[in-house]
Amino acid sequence: MPTDQPERTASVEELKALAHPLRWRILRLCLDRAWTNQELAERLGIAPATALRHVRALVEQGFLAAEPVRTGAKGALERPYRTTRRTWRLGLIDVEGVGLVQQVDLAMLAAHRAELVEAGPDAYREVARGVLRLNAESQAELKARLEELLGDFTGRDDPDGEPLSYLWSLGARPAR
Repeated sequence: MPTDQPERTASVEELKALAHPLRWRILRLCLDRAWTNQELAERLGIAPATALRHVRALVEQGFLAAEPVRTGAKGALERPYRTTRRTWRLGLIDVEGVGLVQQVDLAMLAAHRAELVEAGPDAYREVARGVLRLNAESQAELKARLEELLGDFTGRDDPDGEPLSYLWSLGARPAR
């Protein structure tokens, strides 16, 4: 998690590319190692053509990068992909007011949920949910303190560490 301001605001094209839960799953999978289109399709239980469409959209916006072609287990040539981590400091602002940021947020939530479901009932390590009533200054302080804390841990890569996923979300509640 970044500890300072976003490097830049996402373009409309980038927001569209990130507005699908499968694309977030692909990005997460390609973080730890390079995956081919076929491997992604098998892991996600989707058609290879569907995986390819999502991979191409992520490559086009620079969120995935192709690695050199390699020879697969059956002797065929295949191209693996890895995440570029460009989403990590990307500001999500709905510049055109068409609800793309909400679609991206919901896609992230759906992808996170799918990861937990796939990992099984023992996947949960900690869950917290609550309600707050904070003014703008307190919201900014909360965000800064959480980003600093998460930033301290994000930089770690403990060799014997368990791979974990987290999702930090603060959203407005419906008015009374």
